[in-house]
Amino acid sequence: MMSFFSSKKVQLTDHNCVLPHALKIPALEKLVGKRVVLASNSPRRKEILKTFGLEPEIVPSTFEETLPFSAFSDPHEYPVATASQKAVEVYERLVTEQPDDAPDLVIAADTVVLTHPPEGLSSMRFADEPLGPQDILEKPTDKDDNMRMLLDLNGGICEVVTGVSVVFPVLEAPGYKIKSLEERTKVYFADNEESLLRAYVDSGEGIDRAGGFAVQGLGGMLISKVDGDYQNVVGFPAASFFKFLDVLVEEEIDFLSD
Repeated sequence: MMSFFSSKKVQLTDHNCVLPHALKIPALEKLVGKRVVLASNSPRRKEILKTFGLEPEIVPSTFEETLPFSAFSDPHEYPVATASQKAVEVYERLVTEQPDDAPDLVIAADTVVLTHPPEGLSSMRFADEPLGPQDILEKPTDKDDNMRMLLDLNGGICEVVTGVSVVFPVLEAPGYKIKSLEERTKVYFADNEESLLRAYVDSGEGIDRAGGFAVQGLGGMLISKVDGDYQNVVGFPAASFFKFLDVLVEEEIDFLSD
């Protein structure tokens, strides 16, 4: 008698993203054995998460970061929207390609540098206060553009904003939920000599960085103070993120449910 059902079992990958040194907090304990994906190829984000005991699978998003910045009345919404698009793209792609091993959590982030915020602004999370007109500082196109950016920032302030979005499965349509946070940090530039700025530009480090500098590298020599989460300036606000996950564990019934 012919059987229409295969006896072959689908072999699922064992997922172990939580490292032994991770703190025993509710969110990380919930993530044990879960498939957690980071929708980014950023070595900085990967390293920050690993430092705190989380080593997610890396699946870079193919979302083209083409959202018009001018469409956002509040510029702080821009990185959150971009992060959400990245997370959804990866989640939907993996569910389609690997339906028997869909991710339990997809994490995406987007960090932007904004021009001088008003004085008196402190690092804020989940804030709605209007800050006045601010422009985004993209990655410099070349060394001349990098020098222009640094001369503009020299002796002044910029604001680094990271949007983090997570996507996780739920029963109701469309089959997933998106939750997001934002982190804002002010970076104060010292009043640097133009020769130092030129030397930094010639190093090439700032070419691939939003705002034209890397605070964790040689660019740290240009900075006098960071007001807020330093890790946020590097690329991922880990402290806020793990507190955010703990809130989701407590408040979202479908979050990381078995």
